Amino acid sequence: MRFLVTVAALVAILAPATAAAAAPTPDEIDKQITAQQDKLEQIVEAYNKINIELAGTQTQAQQAKDQVSLLAGRLADARSRTDQIAELAYEGGALVETTALLSSGDPQILMGRLTSVAQITAAQQDQITSAVRSQTDHDSQVAKLNALVTDQTGKQQALADQKKQITADIAQLEALRAKYARAPTAVAAAGPPPYVAGRAGLVVNYAYAQLGKPYAWAAAGPNAFDCSGLTMAAWSTAGVSLPHNAEMQWNAMPHLSRANLQPGDLVFYNSLNHVAIYVGNGQVIHAPSAGDHVRVASVDMTTPYGYGRPR
Repeated sequence: MRFLVTVAALVAILAPATAAAAAPTPDEIDKQITAQQDKLEQIVEAYNKINIELAGTQTQAQQAKDQVSLLAGRLADARSRTDQIAELAYEGGALVETTALLSSGDPQILMGRLTSVAQITAAQQDQITSAVRSQTDHDSQVAKLNALVTDQTGKQQALADQKKQITADIAQLEALRAKYARAPTAVAAAGPPPYVAGRAGLVVNYAYAQLGKPYAWAAAGPNAFDCSGLTMAAWSTAGVSLPHNAEMQWNAMPHLSRANLQPGDLVFYNSLNHVAIYVGNGQVIHAPSAGDHVRVASVDMTTPYGYGRPR
């Protein structure tokens, strides 16, 4: 009886370990890869956005520093002129007064001249006060912008670190998928691009020409793309400048209904963390995720967030 109890206990201990060691199914691996790819896409788009914001902040900071230098020069010039006037008034004041009296013979002219000197000095002092105030304000602005640059640079590095970790996780999952003999779906042959007139035709033709090129985070061609990098590059061929971020692209264009969707329009997904180019016939071209390639997909590959038309 004691032997039977011991065996039962041993079975109870070993059973969970045996279950835990069971090989994951291909479907389970695919789900894990998809979840990690969605997470990575959010990181990539956030990284693209912080790059844009950081570049803007750095430009503002440099402009503010240049303005401070200009104000410092004006301040030094105003102080120099004031010092010269004060020195002349102090050293030659009595001589000026006597000469003015003797030459003019009119005390009113003297008073006018002395008043003019006083007014000039007061005006110079006002310039100094204004320059000092402006320089102080700009010094404060520069300090705030420098702090913002530091903060954004830190966020940029943190996102890069997260990307590195998620990419490593995806590589491990891809290795598991290869082990269990399920390869990623091949890039479907799309055939020639449909005829589309005008600027949208340039966009559609560009998108078709990129089919099969690899996904690479923060890339915008010519050899690799992420999702917003592809849409940005495609619309640049039509003379339209878009930011390298799906959310910013959404905010930069008019939105439209599904019924008004036309080739060249952009389709947004995943809470504005993914974007694709509509090419007609219910299809889009997009750069899906790490380990994949630019490909054709159904416009309903996932539920669209919304639709936009660059202008």
